[in-house]
Amino acid sequence: MAVGTSRPSQADTQTRTALARAVMSLGDLGIDPDDLPDGIVVADENGRVICFNAAAARITATPGAEALGRPLDHALPLEDLKGRRWWPLTDPYGGLATRVGQPERNLLLPGGREVLVSARYIREVPTGPVRRVVVSLRGTEARRRTERSHAELIATVAHELRSPLTSVKGFTATLLAKWVRFTDDQKRLMLETVDADADRVTRLIAELLDISRIDSGRLEVRRQPVDIAAAIGRHIQAHTARGQSPDLFFVRVERQLPDLWADPDKIDQVLGNLLENAVRHGEGTVTIEVAPAPGKNDEKGTAVTVSDEGPGIPEESMGRVFTRFWRGSKRGGTGLGLYIVKGIVEAHGGTITVGRGPRGGAEFRFILPVGAPAYLS
Repeated sequence: MAVGTSRPSQADTQTRTALARAVMSLGDLGIDPDDLPDGIVVADENGRVICFNAAAARITATPGAEALGRPLDHALPLEDLKGRRWWPLTDPYGGLATRVGQPERNLLLPGGREVLVSARYIREVPTGPVRRVVVSLRGTEARRRTERSHAELIATVAHELRSPLTSVKGFTATLLAKWVRFTDDQKRLMLETVDADADRVTRLIAELLDISRIDSGRLEVRRQPVDIAAAIGRHIQAHTARGQSPDLFFVRVERQLPDLWADPDKIDQVLGNLLENAVRHGEGTVTIEVAPAPGKNDEKGTAVTVSDEGPGIPEESMGRVFTRFWRGSKRGGTGLGLYIVKGIVEAHGGTITVGRGPRGGAEFRFILPVGAPAYLS
């Protein structure tokens, strides 16, 4: 890579002049390079650093004052993952005159720390000499967290699918091979087990689709009038039909609730998850309260609170309740339900919080804005 050979005093003067030019466009917008979230390094036509912002200093552990005026390959010594020096390899000032930069890739700083690097070559005219090289630096921590999250999701899905599919395969293979040897009651029991395991797989696939839509911002909300009290009643009836005592639930609904427009299926999903959590992980009476409440920007809204009388959620875990794979106990579940609940509530423009209930158990409270269509407002 071609670099300048000026004496330090001359380089210092050139650096100040070039730096002023480099930040001029940002200055016109009232933006200081140190305010940018990513590391920015700019080299002039001689290959000397004229801008080294605060984020670049933090990422590289090199003070900006030390980097300014130095050759780019000295101020930012990068190697690829094979140990090859990056700047001689890419040769931004020498190589093909049609190149406009380098796409983002993982490179190594001294000491082996990974950093995401992309570069842009600035030319005054197409195919002309490079006047500036602008380098963007980003840490890899966010990408690592995303990769770990994806790996955990794959491991969880594999684990959750293995058990029901093994059961389905085992029972169907047994029935096919020895159908005549079983009584009708035995056949019914095995088919009911297969049916339940198939439902479990279906629920898991639905959860994965919801997570995909939430993460990509594509979760659609189809608003219709929703009777929240009736929806709660249906869920309680479903629990009692499965053997829960009706006395387990206490419902309090205030009068004169505002009309609620929301996605009925998704609200059912939220209520079902919160009630299931309270029954499975809590103790004592499960209390469901519905009341008017102000939403965001003082809009009219409806607040739903679900609480139990169990041990509650430890204070140190409160901040992780709505993250992926959080489990309140070892009583099963994928740990994805509350993450999906939060995504659904927020897709409606609402909010959800967790805390300790009046009787010591966990308390979940979500507020949904009225969300009425414009022609009704």
